[in-house]
Amino acid sequence: MKRLRFLLFPLALVYHVVTRIRNLCYELGWITATQFPVYTIGVGNLSVGGTGKTPMVELLIELFSEQYDIGLLSRGYGRQSKGFVLANDYSTAVDIGDEPLQIKQKFSNISVAVDGNRCRGIGELMKLNNPPQLVVLDDAFQHRAISRDVNILLTTFDKPYFNDFILPVGNLRESKSGASRADMIVITKCPNDLSQRTKNEFISHINPLSHQSIWFSTIAYSDTVFSTSHSCSIKEFIEQPFTLVTGIANSEQLVEYLKKLGAQFKQLSFSDHHSFTKKELHHIRNLGKVLTTEKDFVRLQPQSDLHNCYYLPIKTKLIDSNEFKSRLELLLKQKN
Repeated sequence: MKRLRFLLFPLALVYHVVTRIRNLCYELGWITATQFPVYTIGVGNLSVGGTGKTPMVELLIELFSEQYDIGLLSRGYGRQSKGFVLANDYSTAVDIGDEPLQIKQKFSNISVAVDGNRCRGIGELMKLNNPPQLVVLDDAFQHRAISRDVNILLTTFDKPYFNDFILPVGNLRESKSGASRADMIVITKCPNDLSQRTKNEFISHINPLSHQSIWFSTIAYSDTVFSTSHSCSIKEFIEQPFTLVTGIANSEQLVEYLKKLGAQFKQLSFSDHHSFTKKELHHIRNLGKVLTTEKDFVRLQPQSDLHNCYYLPIKTKLIDSNEFKSRLELLLKQKN
């Protein structure tokens, strides 16, 4: 597979030239970004795949929900609707996508919207009777049509962007130089026992610019698993064998976590944002106990007869997080 990817090197060069020209047009002012009268924070990555964007978005909402009326704007990947859609209590993953639905169900008091045209999306949010004071833009690092106050770039501990290459040879959506647009760079999915020496090595590899700060985060798993009608401790749940059903970009860390707990399970793996068919749902229904991710659960949830299905919530936990919010607040005030 690696050999095949390097045979595609000429295509990677073409892709690099196209993305570089596009970025250059913005940097030289040939294309101007739209600025809105609202605080904006963009969360995204340089690479394809799971870097922990949704847990980071949820962390931002938790940090600022008491200070601001918050809006979340996402593209709504995997939805079947078109244009601008504002989430409500009856929205499904088909309407708005799994990740926006997960966030709306957790934070019912915020405005959650999806639109492939982010400028139009913010414009529609600003027309609401109670428009948001802070808009979080999910998966928006490459979306340069909107001028953001803060850009947060995520990269995983196991597969940092500085060791990767541009598509299709590697997994980067654009050149590593794009990281210069970030105000804050967060290394996600770090081990809990991360040493200061390893932190320093990452910082050295990134070689941050004067305006950039680097942060490290881990995944914190809940002690409780939930179904539509029941909850129990994860320790109680794993006392019996079960099937792990995943439709996310990277389930390796979850698998390792369950193994460390001593769980006995089989895994049924699907592609990221997978839309489950009736045949697959019937199969899952007959598997016995099922554990899945929160993102997968919102796609399975409409199947009310899946009483055997539980999900395990996760959170982003920042290492040395005391200054993270203060840094964000300072950036927001400086940019505005």
